[in-house]
Amino acid sequence: MKKYFYTWVFFFLLQLVAGCRKEDPNPNIPDVYLNITIDPNSTIYQPLNTAGGWMYLTAEFPSRGIIVHRINTEEFVAFERMPPNDPNKCCDGTSCTRLVVDEFYPFAKDKCTGTTYSMLDGSIFEGEGKYPMTRYNATYFGGLLRIFN
Repeated sequence: MKKYFYTWVFFFLLQLVAGCRKEDPNPNIPDVYLNITIDPNSTIYQPLNTAGGWMYLTAEFPSRGIIVHRINTEEFVAFERMPPNDPNKCCDGTSCTRLVVDEFYPFAKDKCTGTTYSMLDGSIFEGEGKYPMTRYNATYFGGLLRIFN
């Protein structure tokens, strides 16, 4: 009986340690304070009224904005528009490249490098790079969507 108890404790601790490990933060993306609450079902946010809808939201500097995507009736994702792998590659002194929703939805594209990302999870779909899109927390409760970090 003791043997089973110690085995169970060992696996519990192993899961606890593995669950606490986080991905390495992307050194290319500066820390951005973000705390936005919207009603995605209102007419102001018409593109988010249905599953599959998306739209751009503005955010405080140093962010270049946010892409919000409604995956289904209860689930949203929010991503930083700053290209995650080389954000300053195509800056001209007055503006810098932003990720844009690609014509082949549900993908976002870095027009500078040509890298394409999935808007479902932010992973690289096509192209070069080490980092996925920077994802923000998005919780939907009581008809309100809160995007924060």
